[in-house]
Amino acid sequence: MFGRRKKNDSAHDGGAAEQVVDGVAEQDEAGGQDSDAQPRRVNLPPAPRPDGPWDVSEVLGNPADGRVDLGGILVPGVEGMELRVEVAGDAIVAATVVLGDSAVQLQAFAAPKKEGIWGEVREEIATGITQQGGIIDEAQGSLGWELRAQVPVPLPDGQTGAQLVRFVGVDGPRWFLRGVISGQGAVRPESAGVLEQIFRDTVVVRGDGPMAPRDPIVLKLPNDAQMVPDGVQTDDQEGSRFGGGMGQLERGPEITEVR
Repeated sequence: MFGRRKKNDSAHDGGAAEQVVDGVAEQDEAGGQDSDAQPRRVNLPPAPRPDGPWDVSEVLGNPADGRVDLGGILVPGVEGMELRVEVAGDAIVAATVVLGDSAVQLQAFAAPKKEGIWGEVREEIATGITQQGGIIDEAQGSLGWELRAQVPVPLPDGQTGAQLVRFVGVDGPRWFLRGVISGQGAVRPESAGVLEQIFRDTVVVRGDGPMAPRDPIVLKLPNDAQMVPDGVQTDDQEGSRFGGGMGQLERGPEITEVR
């Protein structure tokens, strides 16, 4: 998952979740100064979320109404969407909502009680992509600070192309929700309104148990989920409110839920 850094050297302004402060020079016993002192990013408490995403304690009524219960997150249902859960080994690591020619992947993680982590996570994602030869633009979008990335991908002819991806994130009470928008929602951010609303309407169920910061919040399949291998079309999928084709999007190992 994410690797926690003890120190950050970025001088980007990360918005409400973090700030940049000047490094304080520390004197040693001989009166010298720490030459390694650099500006560093300090995480602040999570910013208000008047439009979501929501903690389960903030939802009036039954939070599962109109949403698919995946345990750690409740994903809102939208007409024509396909919901996929992505697995690694025996663990469900993410949920992806596919809508037309766009998709948003949702992942929830534990976070410290009194500080958000999106600022330093954003910096780590940017560093990893640029080290791979990709291009990153940090911008303020409708969901707050986000990364708009051109990620290198291999092409069938052996050449290297670039996939446009948007990384969005929101800090909540003891949790962090990350979204990865791909397809036309990344190429044309103005067309991603429904996907962004799905992200906002997602409910996070962290639970009360102790978790280390950045541990993934466990997901599970709904009891009535119908599991089919990736790429297999079931007879009842066409009429399902979660039905829909993947278009040109490609994913890793997945299970598709059709309701």
